[in-house]
Amino acid sequence: MRDIVVLIFLCGCIIAALKQPWWGVLSLAVFSYLNPHAYAWGFVRSLPAYYVLFLIVAFRTFVAKDKQPLPKDWRITVFILLWLYFGITSTQAYMQEQVWQRYWEVTKIYLPFYFTLVLINTRRKLYYLIVTISASIGILGVKGGLFAILKGFSARVYGPPNTQFEENNAFAIAVLIIIPLILIWQKEEIRPWLKKGLLFAVPLLYACSLCSWSRGALLTMTALTSMLIWQSKRKYLGIPLVFIGAFFVKDYLPQEWFGRMETLETYDQDESAMGRIEAWTDGWNHTLEHPFVGSGFDGWIYVTNRDWHSAYVEMFSEHGFIAFGLWLSLILGTVINLTNLPKMTRGVEGMEWVGHYCFMLRSSLICYMVGTAFLGLSYWDLLYHLIFIAVLLKKFALEELAEKRSVSSLIRPSITTSRSKINSQGALQFHSKKSPS
Repeated sequence: MRDIVVLIFLCGCIIAALKQPWWGVLSLAVFSYLNPHAYAWGFVRSLPAYYVLFLIVAFRTFVAKDKQPLPKDWRITVFILLWLYFGITSTQAYMQEQVWQRYWEVTKIYLPFYFTLVLINTRRKLYYLIVTISASIGILGVKGGLFAILKGFSARVYGPPNTQFEENNAFAIAVLIIIPLILIWQKEEIRPWLKKGLLFAVPLLYACSLCSWSRGALLTMTALTSMLIWQSKRKYLGIPLVFIGAFFVKDYLPQEWFGRMETLETYDQDESAMGRIEAWTDGWNHTLEHPFVGSGFDGWIYVTNRDWHSAYVEMFSEHGFIAFGLWLSLILGTVINLTNLPKMTRGVEGMEWVGHYCFMLRSSLICYMVGTAFLGLSYWDLLYHLIFIAVLLKKFALEELAEKRSVSSLIRPSITTSRSKINSQGALQFHSKKSPS
């Protein structure tokens, strides 16, 4: 029965993509993050659902009329250069067969973003993309939060199988990243029942993240909560709610959870933490010897004893400092852009949405930056979705701003002309009244 439901859903997504190509972009996001076919039990589980959708969306994009050229944004150029540079470093990698297989996997993650950039050509479509990503991960997060509460936080929550965030630590970071996106959705939503439901989902997502037993998630949660309170207009309500929630939850968390979190202070006595530091040191030393090409994809197998466990170390260790500079510029440049863009639209009537979108997207990116300091997720599609959503946000915001300024510049001369006519008519009437004398 479950296989039939998933198959019907897949067929619906295929029909939607054939009818409207941009619906295919949303469908790809669903199968990338929700991964519904992974929950089937029979033949559907092994179906290449994502690749079938990819081919259909590629065909429809090629013949579609409702699309835009690639936005003129430096981040797209840097992204392409980064992908090409991966190809250069792969030619110098240690494990050629494994490296080229990994390069192809990363390419399959990167290619669909072309569809996002050309088919998501209006603010409304961008909003629906944000909603789709939020709902895809949010459904899993709410389910995990309910599971955490029912189990008294004694069992760990894991992500969907066969995804980049299947592991409990990665899933916790993904759940925290989409909380600001859900708040964008909640702000725009007009249906009262759903608006309240989205707010109710936020504490469940926090519960899900807590129950991952991830130390990186705890640091990310602290950063996210601080940013949300700082940006809130009701700080006097947010701060007490945080303390009340923490006071309520602490009595239900098992002692083992606290023991794991305490290793943040005593990392030098924790075998796992010291193993990560050793891997980071090995990666840094190897990159100093090979600064331009690194070790190639999955180079930790050759360089050290365990996975990198850090997106930053993973990037410079596997591809050298040039690739690391390109990759980091994408992230930091987007954070800076999301900080500056609201200043350009401040005080412009009808463009308050820009500030809210920017602050929430920036919070999501900072969650990624904090959380992946301890997780090797530098090729994560969620990161690039956030970056390209920011690219499209900038494009639509500047277009709307230019349109409003154009309208206002047309209105002002007409107002000035009308006033001059009124003044001249008044002057004529005044002189005509004095003329008989």
